[in-house]
Amino acid sequence: MSEPVIRMQNIIKRYYVGKPNELQILNGISLDVFANEFVSIVGESGSGKSTLMNIIGILDRQTEGQYFLEGQDVNLLSDDVRSDIRNRRIGFVFQNFNLLPRANALKNVMIPLMYGTASVKNQKERAMEMLELVGMADRAGHRPNELSGGQKQRVAIARAMINNPAIILADEPTGALDSKTGHMVMDLFHKLHEEQGKTIVLITHSQELAAETQRIVTIRDGNVISDKGGTAHVI
Repeated sequence: MSEPVIRMQNIIKRYYVGKPNELQILNGISLDVFANEFVSIVGESGSGKSTLMNIIGILDRQTEGQYFLEGQDVNLLSDDVRSDIRNRRIGFVFQNFNLLPRANALKNVMIPLMYGTASVKNQKERAMEMLELVGMADRAGHRPNELSGGQKQRVAIARAMINNPAIILADEPTGALDSKTGHMVMDLFHKLHEEQGKTIVLITHSQELAAETQRIVTIRDGNVISDKGGTAHVI
């Protein structure tokens, strides 16, 4: 079997809230995710899933344990390299979309490319390709306040895809959407997984959404309490 794209070994995360008090959120989590897997990490509020997501996304560091992303020991990397990997190799999709309110859909999708060397013309062409992929090319000139929740999330997914990342990390991506729109967004994730071969890690509290994924990793009180297969997606 090939090496996992994500390998976490005995990940512990503590927050210090003034001596001698400390709060341990993750209690030695080990997790492997392989290329082209669609994995959900499920847990209630306070279970530690958001803390784990921040470590996977290189937004935070573990207190103890090792994290390898595509074979690299993340903890040994400089802040600049960590930032570069975060921008190029991980696509983020958040519950609240995180779109710039004054920028139109096209410019929002282009944001991750602004750190690169491609010309503005090439950046725009790439961004339009991504908007086309998510069915939003006809809304390229619209600002977020002119879009529905589902349309905003599709723009956010286009932005996450712009650098052709190895991993899409989706944090409660349907949490701000109604049920019907949420299922439309999930269908788009399935399309990216099945047609583009993307590795997707979905953070959710919803057992119903988790059941659509290949694997369900359940976290409670900072521990993995189960890791099992989900339900096959039917288009």
